Amino acid sequence: MKKSLIVFSAAMLIAGASFAQTATKPTAAPAPAAKPAAAPTPAQNPDANMKFTNEEHNFGNIPEGPAVSFDFEFKNVGREPIVLSGVQASCGCTTPTWTKDPVLPGKTGKITATYNTQGRPGNFVKTITVNSNVGSFGSTTAIPVVTVNAKGLVTAVTTAAISTSLNAFALPICGSS
Repeated sequence: MKKSLIVFSAAMLIAGASFAQTATKPTAAPAPAAKPAAAPTPAQNPDANMKFTNEEHNFGNIPEGPAVSFDFEFKNVGREPIVLSGVQASCGCTTPTWTKDPVLPGKTGKITATYNTQGRPGNFVKTITVNSNVGSFGSTTAIPVVTVNAKGLVTAVTTAAISTSLNAFALPICGSS
């Protein structure tokens, strides 16, 4: 029995040694993987430049319910046409629309921000991000970005206010003066 155990152990030792990994010399680090192609972006152009009339608008106190809008106007003060490639609001309660055609030098364009006040009483500050081909020397951003802001205070419509406004239109009941 001892012989069988010794033979079995020797066979396992030989088998383990034959499947052991051999040491290898370190090789040079593999070449870095190629970066995936970036999405196409508008070319940055230092000759394209825009100047907003207002970069911030305060709606002040506005009643809850109706949507409010403001036009952020800008002028092309550069030597090349300006192309707005995208305009995005900071949340879904603000909807931007913008000039889709290139804005030629000396001409104006606009970005309209519409804020939906329904169900949103209280203070608000919304940011509208504008992506374009406007660039500047030394800029490190892939897509030139400008932001404009809209803010205000939405006052909640109370039941008492609704009742009072409805009473103003009440017709007298027959037999009463």
